[in-house]
Amino acid sequence: MTTEARAHPRLRSPRLWSVAAQTFTLQAVVALIVVTAGVVGAYVQARHYSNSRATAQVVAVAQSVAASPQVIAGLHTADPSVRLQPIAEAVRKRTHTDFVVIMSPTGTRYSHPNPARIGHTFVGHIAPAAAGGQVVEDYTGTLGPSRRCVVPVTDGGKIIGLVSVGIRKQEVRHQVSEQLPAVFGAGLLAAVLVGLGTLLVARRVRRQTRGLGSRQLQEMYDYYDAVLHAVTDGLLLTDLDGRVRIANDEAVRLLGLPTDFAGRAADDLGLPAPMVATLTDDSTRHDELQIASGRTLVVSKAVVAPGGKPLGYVVTMRDRTELVALTGELDSARSLTDALRSQTHEASNRLHTIVSLIELGHTDRALNFATEELDQAQGLTDRVVGAVHGEPAITALLLGKAAQARERGITLLIEPDSVVPEDAAPTTDLVTIVGNLVDNAFDAVSDLDGDRIVRFDAQVTDGWTTMTVTDNGPGLSGDVEQAFRRGYSTKESGQAGRRGVGLALVAQAVARLEGTVEVTGPPTRFVVRLPVGRVAR
Repeated sequence: MTTEARAHPRLRSPRLWSVAAQTFTLQAVVALIVVTAGVVGAYVQARHYSNSRATAQVVAVAQSVAASPQVIAGLHTADPSVRLQPIAEAVRKRTHTDFVVIMSPTGTRYSHPNPARIGHTFVGHIAPAAAGGQVVEDYTGTLGPSRRCVVPVTDGGKIIGLVSVGIRKQEVRHQVSEQLPAVFGAGLLAAVLVGLGTLLVARRVRRQTRGLGSRQLQEMYDYYDAVLHAVTDGLLLTDLDGRVRIANDEAVRLLGLPTDFAGRAADDLGLPAPMVATLTDDSTRHDELQIASGRTLVVSKAVVAPGGKPLGYVVTMRDRTELVALTGELDSARSLTDALRSQTHEASNRLHTIVSLIELGHTDRALNFATEELDQAQGLTDRVVGAVHGEPAITALLLGKAAQARERGITLLIEPDSVVPEDAAPTTDLVTIVGNLVDNAFDAVSDLDGDRIVRFDAQVTDGWTTMTVTDNGPGLSGDVEQAFRRGYSTKESGQAGRRGVGLALVAQAVARLEGTVEVTGPPTRFVVRLPVGRVAR
């Protein structure tokens, strides 16, 4: 840093000035130039006007004097100056001109403001006037620089004399100077008004740009744009009217937004109704599950209110499709593990009972006990296998769910002749849908004091597979239409995560298979309809 720069720390390069300062400076300079140009132009115009007025005046007075009968008569006398001098002086005073000179065709004066000049030769150009023309010029004569006109005096077509009328340039300048206060006053007023307007504009620009310079704004834009496109989460900004203003690449991908999304209303972008509601309502959200474009998204929404004034909302979204799918698979594995653990524990108890009966010598009772257990297990298998036709994986799934229901004290009723065609959907999707709906029903009735009943039915009608799961639980609370859309759950707060994820998985799978899902109640009834044979396995 130089000594001069250290001595003036407040002086900054114009490139570091704020946008407001640059705007003010630029407008002030332009205004100064415009006002100055206006004042100079007004001055030039005033001077031109004064010269033009002086010219018109001397021409008119000269022609009037030349046409006067008294002047013509005076020129025919033996001593013209005696008669013409009083006439000329009277005209001069009456017209506020500086001189009215009547002379002979050769230039000998018959009149003059200074009588001592009478009889002397006129100083100036008179040849054109003596030839019948007219002379208008600026010339320095005996009275100084003047604007003058010389015209001939004729009588019967013969030139008998000349008339010259003039106004000194000093008088012309005096006329101009009389107009200068008005000109400069108008210029000063214009400068003040322009200055105030410029100041107001600069203050407004300063508020809008927060006192930042153009370079700082450019750097801020570059940084924000880089961050916007670098984050792995979807980021979307909406205004208070629900129009999408900004969306990064991930948000465009997750929501399937068109390229011309900027400035369009959320309900005009082909988004699901829950997502449209999220983008347009005034409520905030935190880690809410939603389905969009076949993906499970965790959505959060917060208001943007700099200085306490709401400007819009920022919506973040994370793709949790694979995580939710893995969570669902983990839930299924955990539930089967629990069922197997319960069955192992019960089998161990029964085996100990059989061994104890044999040790006590009750072999017949031990044999009957073991046979009854096998009959019950086989009967359960026969009922499930006999009731469900079509997809073997669903049969196996329901067989495991039946065993699990038995362990939990729940009655699982499978409607006879239930049919789940093998081409209804990919096996993994069918297992996800049926498994999560049945688990959801088990959870719904698990706290009942009386009978706990869950029903499953599957039928094929008009090319659609309809699967229905019903339970006699307390039903859904709140808006049933939100049950699948936002990871709905009626579990306790510490357990709601698993069930909410399961319902989200069902909604995701059904949407991907181009099917529908409905929920009514109480009693709670989930109905899933899938097109048969439309989705490749």
